[in-house]
Amino acid sequence: MQTNDLKHLPEGARVYLVPSLPIWGDERSLRLGSTGLGFRSVRVIIRTPETPAHRVFDEYLLWEEVDTLHVSDSIREQINTQLSHLRSPRSSLKLEDVTKDLSFLSPLIMGVLNVTPDSFSDGGDFIDPEHAIVRARRMIAEGADIIDIGGESTRPGAAPVWEGDEAERVIPVILALAKEGVPLSIDTRHSFVMEEALKAGATIINDVSALTYDPESLAVAAQSTAPVILMHSKGESKQQHIYDDVVLDVYDYLAERREVCLQAGISKDRIILDPGIGFGKRVVEDNMALMNSLSLFHSLGSPVLLGASRKRFIGAVTGVEQAKDRMPGSLASALKAFEQGVQIVRVHDVSETKQALKLIQGLHDHALMDQPGLRAERKAEVS
Repeated sequence: MQTNDLKHLPEGARVYLVPSLPIWGDERSLRLGSTGLGFRSVRVIIRTPETPAHRVFDEYLLWEEVDTLHVSDSIREQINTQLSHLRSPRSSLKLEDVTKDLSFLSPLIMGVLNVTPDSFSDGGDFIDPEHAIVRARRMIAEGADIIDIGGESTRPGAAPVWEGDEAERVIPVILALAKEGVPLSIDTRHSFVMEEALKAGATIINDVSALTYDPESLAVAAQSTAPVILMHSKGESKQQHIYDDVVLDVYDYLAERREVCLQAGISKDRIILDPGIGFGKRVVEDNMALMNSLSLFHSLGSPVLLGASRKRFIGAVTGVEQAKDRMPGSLASALKAFEQGVQIVRVHDVSETKQALKLIQGLHDHALMDQPGLRAERKAEVS
């Protein structure tokens, strides 16, 4: 479709802006939220309800060229909203009973703590509360900003856990760590577990169903002050064509869930979005498409979390079968997340991820300082 045809798109057409990152030091670039990353161009994608699997417009444009598109008022409003979201700083996470707010100036590391017998990567390793507490303390010492505690495996095919058993697994761990002022996230689909975990000292809710599994979860989250992580998940990945366009479908789902939360009274600075790598996606095609389009989700206006650590797509691409042996691939995923401005990475290997992110952050900071104008200024100061 030609650019001058865009005025005549049918009602309900949706636009998606994907910033091209990273750009360093170009004064004409726009800064992405609270990060130091800039983008000079955006990929503009438009699709219609009649043909959701077909992108009627898909082009890279300099960000200022987006204003020259001949589009309907509805499309223009979407473009302006998304550009505003891309540029707006993300508020720090304010956590109850945690003295230090968590800033998004650099990616936060969320350490995974599965207090389960059957999680895909470390099931059974930390089912004993004392072992789990020791593991959490070690991750904090290694540089984790948040500990994500789960008592029910969410791997494909895992048996459901009664919420009473789930709470029994996680509450002792939360009680012990909360006394130490550790920022804690409760990874659960059950409203009862959410409530009990928040009472025990958890400060973030992480729900793989985006508050849809339990009909009481939305109210529990809204009545609390806890930030909420909304993740996309869609059944099993055995069906080969469950999406019209996986990237855009996931985006639309998270946009809808974000709006539901806003309407329920959850403020925008409490909402975090997770595209759900490995949850109801084709192992390679869908997950790789999402990994390459993470920057799109910033246009929703909320912090983005990536949970790709040790996931099956890493094994499928690299040929590494054992989840615990996928640390190098997990680091590559974390670096991919950094260059697309992701604010939180959920990982098993905290120390290694911390080192990798510190180096890429240092390289990024050096690149910012090594621009022609700044370089000349520093040279003049020295002389």
